Amino acid sequence: MIQKISALFILSFLHACSADATRDQESQTEQINFSKEATKDWPESFGLGRVANNAKISSVDIDVRPDGKGLPSGSGTVEYGRSVYLTKCVSCHGTKTSSGVYDRLFAYDQSKVHPDSLKRSKRTKMIGTYWPYATTLYDYINRAMPFNAPGSLHPNEVYSLTAYLLYENDIIDENVVLSASSLPRVKMPAQKRFVNDDRQGGAEVK
Repeated sequence: MIQKISALFILSFLHACSADATRDQESQTEQINFSKEATKDWPESFGLGRVANNAKISSVDIDVRPDGKGLPSGSGTVEYGRSVYLTKCVSCHGTKTSSGVYDRLFAYDQSKVHPDSLKRSKRTKMIGTYWPYATTLYDYINRAMPFNAPGSLHPNEVYSLTAYLLYENDIIDENVVLSASSLPRVKMPAQKRFVNDDRQGGAEVK
């Protein structure tokens, strides 16, 4: 008796699913037919917008890859980067011995801070302790900084800011000049901590 009831329940369930699927298909067909009827008198073009030319495409194609592809011509130094930072960045990010309203970009000077502040800064993911590629630093500054005028920096300013921040994170020397050829060669301390997820099948996220 129980088996008969179970079989009837399964059959009823499958029938209901089939009916729902049929209704969905009919609804989709009606929507398509309505769309065709509603738009049959529309012109081929409404005359809005224009075809993007190569110059326009190039102006928004600003991403920089880890291997350096996409970096523009230009160069930057730590000295110039320090002056740009103090002019356009310090109000949000602070200095090496002070904090700002947004993320810290380098660790505190250990000789000038309270031990409790130092402990907190060590737990923060910063450029020198977390970022795997130096070119990513250029890419982010170029497209998103400064906060009040993103994308307004000249390539030389971006290269110099990148150089200054890498220097303050003890990654490059003060006399290094960064450019499209030298920046991709900078090895970040945290790069070895990142590994490719080469698993196949199953969950794709660790």
